[in-house]
Amino acid sequence: MTTHPTLSNWLSIAALGLIWGGTFMVVSIALEGYGPLTVACARTALGALALLGLMRARRRPMPTGGARLWAYLAAIGVMATALPFFLLSWGQQYVPSAFAGISMAAMPLFVLPLAHVFSDEPMHLRRIIGVCTGFVGAAVLIGPGLRAIGSDISVLGQLACIGAALSYSIASILTRRCPPVDPLTMAAVTLSVGATVMIPTMLLVEGVPDWTGPRSGLAIVFLGLVPTALATLLRVNVIRSAGSVFMTLVNYQVPLWSMVFGTLLLGEVLPARFFVALMLILTGLAISQWNSLRTLFSARRRPPQPPAKG
Repeated sequence: MTTHPTLSNWLSIAALGLIWGGTFMVVSIALEGYGPLTVACARTALGALALLGLMRARRRPMPTGGARLWAYLAAIGVMATALPFFLLSWGQQYVPSAFAGISMAAMPLFVLPLAHVFSDEPMHLRRIIGVCTGFVGAAVLIGPGLRAIGSDISVLGQLACIGAALSYSIASILTRRCPPVDPLTMAAVTLSVGATVMIPTMLLVEGVPDWTGPRSGLAIVFLGLVPTALATLLRVNVIRSAGSVFMTLVNYQVPLWSMVFGTLLLGEVLPARFFVALMLILTGLAISQWNSLRTLFSARRRPPQPPAKG
């Protein structure tokens, strides 16, 4: 893992925050004309085609790392694309796009306990306090609707968005533990796995989609090319080069951008608990990642050292 993240890593993090922050708004627009499975399927299929084409243009071979590598790629493909894309699309039928964006801020709070179990990043008191604070925020985000499970489908939509954050967290751990593979190849293959899962599911449940007009149709094309193909490539490259902790910086930006886009462009009216929940989740994230964030930013400010003379 890179000790001092590069300028490219920092620019990638800024771009991912903006791209993913606006994704939830675009998903809401796509859902005006298509079902959730179609939206999720189109994202994975278009993203896979774009990256497979880029692989061919750059003459990158398919991975030949054996069964272990392919098992990781298959699992990442499901947990990072097919499952969370569907959960978010389904959930956003019943919740504001800003809710989905805020729920993504909880992703690192799932990563920490998973990393404690499956990697060499142990939990300590500060991380435990941070995770607990963040989960209180997640409970506030869902709010009083928890009492209405079974009678209010919007609560299931909220839980679906939280479930997508958990799925992304598992995928982040798997990505970090995956055997070495070219980032472009990894992104293309995992999206292809997601498309392989989603295409027959969509055809069975929702059938062959029709063109429903430029607004929702172009929204789906945008979802496939920008927040899926481009962002997946950036995400894999950042995690593989700078680490999963550095990647969590995206999660401070995504909910803020999602709230900006949701309120200004979609006219969503957000309850006060959304803002309280966001504050608690980001506070918990900052507490749990304090040492790592301090190291990252101090490394960014530190001037490069001249090479030692031999």
